[in-house]
Amino acid sequence: MTAGRTDTLRVSGLRAEAGGVEILHGVDLEVAPGEVHVVMGPNGSGKSTLAHALMGRPGTTVTGGTISVGELDVTGLPSWRRARAGLFLALQHPIEVPGVRVRDVLREAVEASSRSAEISGTIDEEAAAIGFDRRLIDRAMNVDLSGGERKRNEIMQLGVIRPRFAVLDEIDSGLDVDALRAVARRVERATTEWGLGVLAVTHFRRLLEELRADRVHVMVGGRIVAHGGPELAEELDTTGYGAYATPA
Repeated sequence: MTAGRTDTLRVSGLRAEAGGVEILHGVDLEVAPGEVHVVMGPNGSGKSTLAHALMGRPGTTVTGGTISVGELDVTGLPSWRRARAGLFLALQHPIEVPGVRVRDVLREAVEASSRSAEISGTIDEEAAAIGFDRRLIDRAMNVDLSGGERKRNEIMQLGVIRPRFAVLDEIDSGLDVDALRAVARRVERATTEWGLGVLAVTHFRRLLEELRADRVHVMVGGRIVAHGGPELAEELDTTGYGAYATPA
């Protein structure tokens, strides 16, 4: 149980809009350190909007409710402040940053967290753990990388930065079975290595075949409409989301 804890990622009554349209209609979630929560739902249910709202991504506007990391309310803070508070977002479609090397991004991120900036060994270890080509570390961020390489890059960065909470937006898309297994194992180890709390959003149960989930939440129509354990994902794999459809 996470109720009453002061070290959780807590989302209370969150409402958010994108493009002037309200997408989230009051979302409540709590993720404790070391826990893996998975949000599942059909296309257009608001999963990515939830991920973007948590990190304060431009284009998504919170119109109500709160987001807290531990005792800090980050709802109105810019993305860099949320990152410094311990939030990490792995995007569904990681962007290219021409002219900026992966290694330099990681060095700056670690310096901002007041940890030692001598991280070359750590970067190499994290790259090897998930099969990320080390030659890409000294290239511009995600430029000319495949979708799978970009996803591995995100998880390599997570391992170096070591945030308190990671929001993974469809981290399984673009990965083959072996790559998904390597990524899932790294994320799972992080939950015990430094108590990483994880909120992963996905369409399919495939992710849960590799990443052990403590809780599964069903999102439909911008609301969390059901909660359960991993067995809920198995049910959805058989029945789909029809039983949770928002009435017309």
